[in-house]
Amino acid sequence: MTTAPVSTATGGTLLDVRRIYVEPAAAELPRGQEVLARWPDAERVEVDSHWRIPELAGDEANVRRWVRIKTEALVLGVKKSLAARPNGRSSDFIAPSTANGCAMACAYCYVPRRKGFSNPVTVFANIEQILRCTARHVGRQGRKSTPDQVDPSAWVYDIGENSDCSVDARLSDNVRDLVGLFRALPTAKASFATKHVNRDLLSWDPQGRTRVRFSLMPDDDSRLLDIRTDRIADRIAALDDFVAAGYEVHVNLSPVVVREGWLADWARLLDDLAEGTGEAFKAQAAAEVIFLTHNEQLHEVNLGWHPQAEQLLWTPQTQQAKQSQTGGRNVRYRTGFKGERVRELTDLIAERTPWLRVRYAF
Repeated sequence: MTTAPVSTATGGTLLDVRRIYVEPAAAELPRGQEVLARWPDAERVEVDSHWRIPELAGDEANVRRWVRIKTEALVLGVKKSLAARPNGRSSDFIAPSTANGCAMACAYCYVPRRKGFSNPVTVFANIEQILRCTARHVGRQGRKSTPDQVDPSAWVYDIGENSDCSVDARLSDNVRDLVGLFRALPTAKASFATKHVNRDLLSWDPQGRTRVRFSLMPDDDSRLLDIRTDRIADRIAALDDFVAAGYEVHVNLSPVVVREGWLADWARLLDDLAEGTGEAFKAQAAAEVIFLTHNEQLHEVNLGWHPQAEQLLWTPQTQQAKQSQTGGRNVRYRTGFKGERVRELTDLIAERTPWLRVRYAF
């Protein structure tokens, strides 16, 4: 794995690690030593906790350095809480994470709500513990006896709840180790969503035990909201290749942002998806459809670095308050208004891409 700067498909610099904040315990582990060796010239800053780094989190002044911090800073820590949690919608369980944060800067991302005003990637070095915990949890489930919308026969574990695994794989071998673990688990699958095309993953031989969900939205929305991600056309162009490499490949149609002309743009996206993929992808394709949920705190953060995005994301005339499970004050489209929009989009999917099974839409 190279230490040269990592670029997006459009040529922008995604990662150019110049400073590594490291917990001493992480530096002692083999994975931590591997990560440090990849950037031997990076400044090392010892920290007590990967969560409590004042210059990265909790400082509103960091809004002005949002993208620079994501590009140049890396955190190396130890994952303390090791447990798989039930999910039930996108996956059956959320696996213990091997990373937190992201080098990309999507304006609607919920992770900054937890980590403060910047969320560069934190790599967890105790990968062996995480693998053992995950394998034990899978073993306790036995075989899945009742098919459901998540999967007809396998327990599905989301391995990228708080990060993008395709980006994480640029930083360490953690994701590759997880793909290897699930390859050997006949009753379970790994799953992660991504907005980055990392073709290194094509050589990993997942044997159908890892589901990659490429996130898609109309290109105009993506250019405004999906900052530092790969273009929608590049993601669509990768779908057939990932199927051929042995992945199960789904799409996340999310977030769906309602604005003038939105449905016509989604029709064009669905046409591009149909025209840009072959029969092997279509035969196993499925979609998750997720309408925008926004957050009042994130709205204030975005006003400090990307106010244009808030013209689409913050629309009080069509939104209502929603208390999140973690106690945050979120907003979503109003009841009734949202239901009509969900029906419009799912009807459009049935018309334009009848082969695309909608696993759920909300």
